[in-house]
Amino acid sequence: MLLGRRRLLLVCASLVLLSLLGPSNGASNSTGNNLGESRNRTSSHPLEVTPGVSFQLRLHALFHWSSFGFLMPLGIILVRMSSKCRGGRCVRALFYCHAISQTVAVLLATGGAVLSLMNFENSFSNSHQRVGLALYGVMWLQPILGFFRPERGVKVRSLWYFFHWLLGIAICATGIVNVYIGLRTYHERTAKSVRLWTALLTVEVAFLAFFYLMVDRWSYMLKQGRATVEQLIRPTDSRRTYPTTLRKELTVVQE
Repeated sequence: MLLGRRRLLLVCASLVLLSLLGPSNGASNSTGNNLGESRNRTSSHPLEVTPGVSFQLRLHALFHWSSFGFLMPLGIILVRMSSKCRGGRCVRALFYCHAISQTVAVLLATGGAVLSLMNFENSFSNSHQRVGLALYGVMWLQPILGFFRPERGVKVRSLWYFFHWLLGIAICATGIVNVYIGLRTYHERTAKSVRLWTALLTVEVAFLAFFYLMVDRWSYMLKQGRATVEQLIRPTDSRRTYPTTLRKELTVVQE
C-alpha cells in the first residue's frame, strides 16, 4: 500500500513538472524571438534618444571616462613617481595626491553606476552592463585595501602591495576596455558616430601609458648625457698615460 502511494506521488510529481516545463519553454522561445525581433528592429531602425536621456548618457560616459580613463591611471602614475623621490615630503605629497585621485575616481564611478541603475534599462543583456556590474562590485575593494594597509617592515606588507597593485591595474584596464565597449554599444543602439570620442580616448590612454613607462626610464635617460666619476678617471686612450711631472722628465731626457 505504501509502495503504491509512493508510485502515485511520483507520477503526479512528474505530471506537474511536465506541465510546468511546457509553458516555460514556450515562453522562453517567445521571449527569445521577441528579443531577436527587437534587436533586428534596433539595427534597422535606431532608437530615438530624447534630450533628457541623451544628457544622462553623456553624463554617465563623462563620469566613467573621468574615473577609469583618467583619474585611476593618474593615481597609478603618481605612485610610480613616488618610488623615484628621495625626500619624505615629496613622497607624502604624491601619496596624498594618489589617495585623493583614487577616491574621486571611485566616487565618480559610483555616481555613474547610480545614474545607470536609476534611469537606464538594466537587463544586463550586453557586455557593457555585465562588465560594469562586475567593476562596481570589485572597485570598492581598492579603497578598503588601501585603508587597511599594513605598516612597513611587516611580512604581510609585500603580499598586500602585490594584491593592491594587481587589483588596481586590473580594475583600471578593465574599466578602460568597458568605456570602449560602451561607446560601441551607444553607436549600435543610436547609429551615431563615436569615432571622434574613440580616437580621443585612444590618444589619452596612449599618452598615459607612455608617461607611465617613461617615469621609470627618465632618470636613466638623463644619466646617459652625463659622464660619471669613473668615466672621468678612467683613461679613454689605449696608450699608457703618465703623470704630468714624469712626462716632463721624459721629454727632457729624450731631448
